[in-house]
Amino acid sequence: MVESLPGRKAQAARNDGLILDAARAVFLADPGAPISAVAERAGVGISALYRRYPSKEVLLRTLCYEGLRKYCALGSAALEVSDGWAGLVRFLESVVEADVHSLTVRLAGAFAPDESILPDVRRAEEIATSLVRRAHESGRLRADVEASDLSLVLEACSAVTVPDPARSVELRRRTLALLVAGMESDGPALPGPPPAPGEFAGRWEYRGKR
Repeated sequence: MVESLPGRKAQAARNDGLILDAARAVFLADPGAPISAVAERAGVGISALYRRYPSKEVLLRTLCYEGLRKYCALGSAALEVSDGWAGLVRFLESVVEADVHSLTVRLAGAFAPDESILPDVRRAEEIATSLVRRAHESGRLRADVEASDLSLVLEACSAVTVPDPARSVELRRRTLALLVAGMESDGPALPGPPPAPGEFAGRWEYRGKR
């Protein structure tokens, strides 16, 4: 915990938390915003920010990687739920509640990914596959839903945005409830195939500095 660290390290940890929280808010609103806007929102000097994150790209990469790790943590917790269907629903609800997927949608292509993220990418894929398999085994999840369909559900929820943040949360919960109802096994056949492997990979093609 930050409180248990010695003076300068504790301050650095607090600043890092402030910077990441501020960066998330700033870049979700406008991925093209300057890094100075993050420092201003965080209430730290621009030099303090650059000591931790030497460029906007590094900050964006860190922010998005933190989001993926949060996704994995929420998925791991959902796998502990004994009922497969309940675990899948809890996972989707927790990811939407934490607004993790918005980072993927907003920041894709804003930085060049590196190999350090590959273990977390593989872990995220394994978690999604396991959650869907367990939900199928419960008999509640329709047979034609695949792990890659979860990205569609989460992306649809993250797209729901209104000026009032609290109302956005409420509407996203409602959207997810509607989508989850459509995932149960007694629904009509789904149109078209699920996302193909790598179908969304193009969004991660680095488009240069913004």
